[in-house]
Amino acid sequence: MKNGRRLTQIFILAVCFFWGGAIHAQDLHYSQFYNSPQNINPALTGMFAGDHRFVASLRDQWRFVPVPWFTFSGAYDRKLYVLKGDNHFIGAGASLNHDRQGDSDLNLTSLSVNGAYHRLLTPKHIVSAGITLGFASRGFNTQTLTWDKQWDGDAYNGSLPSGELFQNFERINFFETGLGLNYRYQKDKRTFADIGAGILHLIKPRVAYYDNDKAVLPQRLSLSAVGQVKLIDMLDLQLHGLHQIQDKYNETVIGGLFKIYINQKRGKEYQLHAGLGYRTAGSYIPTVAVQINNIYAGFSYDIDTNTYNQTVGSRRGGPEIHVRYIIANVPKLRDVKVCPIY
Repeated sequence: MKNGRRLTQIFILAVCFFWGGAIHAQDLHYSQFYNSPQNINPALTGMFAGDHRFVASLRDQWRFVPVPWFTFSGAYDRKLYVLKGDNHFIGAGASLNHDRQGDSDLNLTSLSVNGAYHRLLTPKHIVSAGITLGFASRGFNTQTLTWDKQWDGDAYNGSLPSGELFQNFERINFFETGLGLNYRYQKDKRTFADIGAGILHLIKPRVAYYDNDKAVLPQRLSLSAVGQVKLIDMLDLQLHGLHQIQDKYNETVIGGLFKIYINQKRGKEYQLHAGLGYRTAGSYIPTVAVQINNIYAGFSYDIDTNTYNQTVGSRRGGPEIHVRYIIANVPKLRDVKVCPIY
């Protein structure tokens, strides 16, 4: 019985290894990408209704196989009215990402600062350009791995030398660079659209663990669109789409949400969101969210129907949670600036 279970685990690990190799070193990704804007396009920094925005994101997938994948992000951005005139402003922010997977704790941690310049062509049309500069570190832990030379003939013996020339922890560091553009149409508070493009790893960083390896991290191009329209007084419709290209990795996420305004009284605002998304890798993404005044929490769960999940006999993907808090300053009357981003 134990041997059968062990063979099953080895088989699943092998499938994951070969299938994962086809991903071609993709970056972290969220199904609710619209709730992690600085990871998609730096031009979206500061593009929100309010003055300060805090976001925390978490994704935990493939927990049912031996190679779980865990992702966490934290971000902050704000508006800066430091330029003369009311027809432009600056967005400034920072984001922290941590991604970890597998028995070796293969991980990536990055810290980036993001800036954007927003120009109001008219009160309803805004164009933005953004930049990302950051530092990233990638590594793995060899102490959690087992090797064939640690088999003593009867059982695994962790005290035996592995025969591998790894240090206790292998790590590489590199700089991150990125650019982005965005166009916003803002009819009113509840009807708007964002269309943009962002590119990360602009200067392709070297990510090799060995000096004689010429491996570089390929650029990631993200094309995104998020639109919302007011249908009736208590109901809005949001449509969103994202297409990402990174070397041979190519993926599209599309979806929609209904936003129900249960209470619209100032200070007692309450919204309920519900919708469905789809990823071309073969995942359906049911999503629910709640917003109370300036506090928002969204939850989704990937239901995977791809070949990998059929092989292991499961359609489970992973949960994803986003929490957002926005602060809107109340400036003095003489300092009020006209800003159409409701």
